[in-house]
Amino acid sequence: MAHSASTERQAHYAVPAPMAWPIMGAAALFLMAVGAVNVFNDNKGGWLWIVAGLCLLIYMMMRWFGDVIRESEGGKYGAWEDLSFRWGMSFFIFSEVMFFAGFFGALWWVRNYSVPDLATIESNALMWPGFSAHWPSAGPGFMETFTPMAAWGIPAINTLLLLSSGVTITIAHWALKENKRGQLILFMIFTIALGVLFLALQAFEYGHAYSELNLKLSTGAYGSTFFMLTGFHGFHVTCGAIMLTVILFRCIAGHFKPDQHFGFEGVAWYWHFVDVVWLVLFIFVYWL
Repeated sequence: MAHSASTERQAHYAVPAPMAWPIMGAAALFLMAVGAVNVFNDNKGGWLWIVAGLCLLIYMMMRWFGDVIRESEGGKYGAWEDLSFRWGMSFFIFSEVMFFAGFFGALWWVRNYSVPDLATIESNALMWPGFSAHWPSAGPGFMETFTPMAAWGIPAINTLLLLSSGVTITIAHWALKENKRGQLILFMIFTIALGVLFLALQAFEYGHAYSELNLKLSTGAYGSTFFMLTGFHGFHVTCGAIMLTVILFRCIAGHFKPDQHFGFEGVAWYWHFVDVVWLVLFIFVYWL
């Protein structure tokens, strides 16, 4: 009888009841967008719109994710849902790859085309006399001096931290598949700690860049590409650390089974993606 019920559950896709969370999430993003427009135009109250939207977004995510967790633990998900989740996470990570590819493409274009073109004889004679093609460069017309960020310091340490976190979450995954709960929880804690330490060092690096290197987001081509790439990556690390923390609490609660744990796997995929992006970023932004 139990086998028959399990087979029936696997053969039909679980359709959730209508819920308000998607429209609530859209409303939250709209509030944040309106607030950002007001902040950009120096209008009072813009930050209130952003905070209101952020609070609504957090509330929506907690309620929606809570529903998904309860559905999962209630046995509503089977092979069809697992396949759907895997495809959904795969497409999400692909969209993130394209997101960062756009910024890396901008960096490549600036270094290999824009800066050399502005140093041609025609550009020097007409607009930017004396400008030479070199990188790092803030571009012609930037009058302030700045110091580029060195690779062998905090960036190298952060690279080691993130690569180590990729190892610790892989060990945690092995422990989950072997049903070693103590080892699973321990290495999840290690992974989160490494991610938080990475963020702390990056915050220190930003402070050093602003106060001592005169390197800012407004520092021309180099400053904008550097802070956009490292900043968005730091945002992704923050999101990943939050997701890992949620998964840690679920591991402590015993939610995952050795043969059914895509909630864990999806976050692990995301964390490995964050690791790979940082490795590429370290090579092309800091090193080369």
